[in-house]
Amino acid sequence: MPWDPVLYLSFDAERLRPALDLLARIPLEAPETVVDLGCGPGHVAKLLKARWPAARVVGVDRSPEMLQRAAKEGPELAWQRADLAEWHPEQPVALIYANASLHWLEDHATLFPRLMAFLKPGGYLAVQMPRNHDRPSHLAAFDVAEQGPWRERLRPHLRKQPVSEPEDYVRWLTPWASQLDLWQTDYLHLLAGSDPVVAWTRGSLLVPLLEPLDEVERGAFLEAYRQEIRAVYPADATDRTPFWFRRLFIVAKAGRPG
Repeated sequence: MPWDPVLYLSFDAERLRPALDLLARIPLEAPETVVDLGCGPGHVAKLLKARWPAARVVGVDRSPEMLQRAAKEGPELAWQRADLAEWHPEQPVALIYANASLHWLEDHATLFPRLMAFLKPGGYLAVQMPRNHDRPSHLAAFDVAEQGPWRERLRPHLRKQPVSEPEDYVRWLTPWASQLDLWQTDYLHLLAGSDPVVAWTRGSLLVPLLEPLDEVERGAFLEAYRQEIRAVYPADATDRTPFWFRRLFIVAKAGRPG
């Protein structure tokens, strides 16, 4: 089951807000090369280009569907297909920007120092990652995966806590960073439509869980998940569904600690 750019962008406004919040905290004036690591459909890479018009902006993703959409929307940018866990630039870059992508990768204790080593002196690593995995939207998916007849096939795909505590990132990044800024934000999204939380997670969290299932199993999984979600995310009096979503932000400047 490939990543679906249209489904992902169905909540473009809500998903774009943390990307903009991260972008606003990057104090670079004129970077030569900007890498959007995990660029998805390319909508944020275009914003990076708008902020730094003279920069070479490179969008990197492993999904051919996402890159096809990105290349269509931003033919003036550079697009590269690569496994994010193995990606490395040909030469040091001024900014690695990773919005809602690094939580899909393992071993952050190794990954984050590795990315810092790809920066020019004074360059920045800017990261935003969801930390919503202990919330009902995610716990319900894990519960359905573990309780259904597909449990053995899905167990290897369960990543119940892919993002560590903020203090862990401070410890891992401090030896590499002359400046380090971390914060968390809880966003309250008021979602419209039928079963909007299910629609939200189908574009992200559920993708690797639905992929190993056949069509009938996917329908059964989604129905079980839908029933759990309806119980914990009811619509309000205006027929909108309040949906809290927590995200972790990191902006690290490459250099020796002061």
